[in-house]
Amino acid sequence: MSNIKRQELTKLTEKLMKRKECHFQKHEVERLIIMFCKLTGGCHEKLDRAKFRDILHKCFCMTDDMLMDRVFRSFDTDTDNYLSHEEWVIGLSIMLHGTYEEKCNFCFVAYDLNSDGWISREEMFQLLKNSILKQVSEEDQDENIKELVEIVLKKMDRDHDSRLSLQDFKGTVKEEPLLLEVLGPCLPNKPEHNLGPYS
Repeated sequence: MSNIKRQELTKLTEKLMKRKECHFQKHEVERLIIMFCKLTGGCHEKLDRAKFRDILHKCFCMTDDMLMDRVFRSFDTDTDNYLSHEEWVIGLSIMLHGTYEEKCNFCFVAYDLNSDGWISREEMFQLLKNSILKQVSEEDQDENIKELVEIVLKKMDRDHDSRLSLQDFKGTVKEEPLLLEVLGPCLPNKPEHNLGPYS
């Protein structure tokens, strides 16, 4: 059972099962804690950004470096640049089985590049850079991205202050759920996920 004792595993599992953000069944939480211990060497160790990005790439087919870093930020609720076993389980729970509210918060944190509570034009520009095919000139490409940013703002900026608040984001996504990942894929797109060699 990896390097964690049954009694400790039970205690950690029960604690996590009491969290309202935990949408896993008991046996799934146990497996995720065991997986975390295998990845880090113990349940009281921390998971670093590089290993986490490797998991996102191999298990969820994520490839965008910026978005993988931002998904890490959505998991890292104490902002210490490492993930605890609790952040690992709760982050996966929200990412895979979260409520509408939880997924909106998760995506918003991922898109708020400077963590100031707003998604600005500049942040949208950075996030949308990889969504347009390369044009003949870089100048044309920048113009196309700026047009995309204006389209997103027109659709989502409900209070017309030229930036997106969490309230703007949630209100628009509630009306049009397909806009949840309008600024880039930060949630897995498959209904079933295989953590493969990590499980």
